[in-house]
Amino acid sequence: MQEIITTDISRHNQNLLQVLKSYYQLTKPRIILLLLITTAASMWVAAAGKVEPLLLVVTLVSGAFASGAANTINCIYDSDIDYIMERTRWRPIPSGRVKPRDALIFALVLAALSFILLTVFANLLAALLAMSGIVFYVLVYTHWLKRHSTQNIVIGGAAGAIPPLVGWAAVTGNLSWAAWVMFAIIFMWTPPHFWALAMMIRDDYKAVGVPMLPVIAGDEITARQIWLYTMLMLPLTLFLVYPLHATGTVYSIIAVLLGAVFVNKAWQLLQAPTERTMARSLFKYSIVYLMLLCAGMVIDTSPLTHHLTAALMENIHHMISAIPNAIILR
Repeated sequence: MQEIITTDISRHNQNLLQVLKSYYQLTKPRIILLLLITTAASMWVAAAGKVEPLLLVVTLVSGAFASGAANTINCIYDSDIDYIMERTRWRPIPSGRVKPRDALIFALVLAALSFILLTVFANLLAALLAMSGIVFYVLVYTHWLKRHSTQNIVIGGAAGAIPPLVGWAAVTGNLSWAAWVMFAIIFMWTPPHFWALAMMIRDDYKAVGVPMLPVIAGDEITARQIWLYTMLMLPLTLFLVYPLHATGTVYSIIAVLLGAVFVNKAWQLLQAPTERTMARSLFKYSIVYLMLLCAGMVIDTSPLTHHLTAALMENIHHMISAIPNAIILR
């Protein structure tokens, strides 16, 4: 584990509220929110829109604990470079508000709670998958890849793609092809999302010696890779419609429209790879894209949508059937 740098910017928590806030910040809650959205979407699709409320809540809480544990350990490991980078030097550990030992205990408690809750209220498969996400993020991405390979985000992206598997397993007790397609969608989404961010803050990564693709290969090659992964990701989103039939027409329309915007932004970045505004636009949209894509899955598989779609198709069928009679009457 990396040596923890003691700094002159150390601040102490003044009250209990600040203590809670510091530990909350260790978990990187904004990242967790996106992971939970993918978990909830996979549960909704797996249950055909009829998820047990208790199971949903417990799985999401457990997922938040598991992700929080992984992110906290990441904060411990990266506290040396977090101090150097301007945007991260005020995080709880480099700023001295939380000691690394206390953060590690906090992470272990979160991981244990996640495993226990999933085992008791869901199943062992879901619990083991959640733990595998922590191990992969900490050992494979943070320890092995992040500081040693330009492919850190590509391979490390598997950790962020595990939550849909956890959600699916929690509902069904197994992993179907649809679950693995959702995993693949997140896996392919991660490089365009994170490389766009890396292009924005390339100088920060260069200063701390992290070999992100824009630092080593430059913006032009990074933009090409973003375009490639975008084009690989979009067909995967439609595999849920055909041949798997896990989602239907409503989702397919949403996926195509969202994908068209994604392709356009990736193309604009490809044409002007040095423009930070283009990278920023793609990065921000990638977050919105994933949230709305998951929302499309939920909307499509909800009982109300099924009812409305069935009624609409029945009306269309009646209208088509009436056309020959109308011609004969004339």
